[in-house]
Parts: sequence; structure tokens; C-alpha cells
Amino acid sequence: MPNHEEVLKELNAQFGDKIQCYKVDNDTLIIDLESGDHAYNVLNYLQNDSILKLNFLTTLCGLHFPDHSGAELGVMYQVKNLVTGYSLRLKSYFPIAHPKIKSVTSLFPSANWMERQEYDFFGIEFEGHPDLRRILNVDDMDYFPMRKEYRLEDATRDDKEDKYFGR
Repeated sequence: MPNHEEVLKELNAQFGDKIQCYKVDNDTLIIDLESGDHAYNVLNYLQNDSILKLNFLTTLCGLHFPDHSGAELGVMYQVKNLVTGYSLRLKSYFPIAHPKIKSVTSLFPSANWMERQEYDFFGIEFEGHPDLRRILNVDDMDYFPMRKEYRLEDATRDDKEDKYFGR
């Protein structure tokens, strides 16, 4: 099983200028990529690498950080090698004004419904997705409920504040 330093060295050799930062948390290497469609290329490399073989997409989820100007939305991918148990997490951010990223359904068919869910809840458009439409909410919904754009509670109440809910 490769260690994080070896994986990071290999990724830096291939995509060094695309990696913004990295850290290890709970024994998982977490890599933040610069905005753009670099996530697809990195995931393709990780999946086809003869040693890593990170060919199982365990998680794909949307991210919303309203205070990060120019990188308010993002997508987090977690991939795993089921034989060795090694996993890695990638994050890619982009502006809310242009919420688009390349679909990874051609690499991981399981991403199909995950991408539809994140489109439905965050408004992230996955370019090249075979059937990008709402999956859980009604079609005529004109907002994206998981964005942190609305208060969680009634503004007239003083017993519940957003800071207690991670905002």
C-alpha cells in the first residue's frame, strides 16, 4: 500500500501546478486543486495508475462557502482502492457565477446519481453528464436548498442562531 508522501510526490510530478494545497486528516490525504476541470484529469490518472488503482468512487458531494470570493462552490471526490484500502480526497472549487465542472460519469458510472443530487441541491452543472436534471426536488423549484443563502430559523426567534449550525 502506498504512503501519502509517495502519492503526493507522484501527483506533484504529474499535476504539480494544479495542486493548491494538501493535508492529511484521519489518515486520508486531502488535495485541493485550483479551479477548472483538473479534477477529471487527476481522477482519471488515479484510476488508471498501475500502483494506486483508485477505482471506486465512494463519495461525491457539493460544497458551498459563501465567504470564499471567486470559489464559493466546489465538489469533493473521495476515491478508494478496495484491495489495499487506500483512499484519497480531492476538492475543486469554482465561482458561484459559473457553477460548472466536468462530469466524471465516464470514469465512475456511480457518479451519475451523485452528480444529479449535487445539481439538484447546489446548482452545480456537470458538463457532459448524460441526464442532468433534478432527482429529489420538484422540477419547478427555482432555488438550491443546500446553499447557505437562507437563515436556518425564523429571524424573530432568538433561541436559535446560525452559529450553532455551522454557519
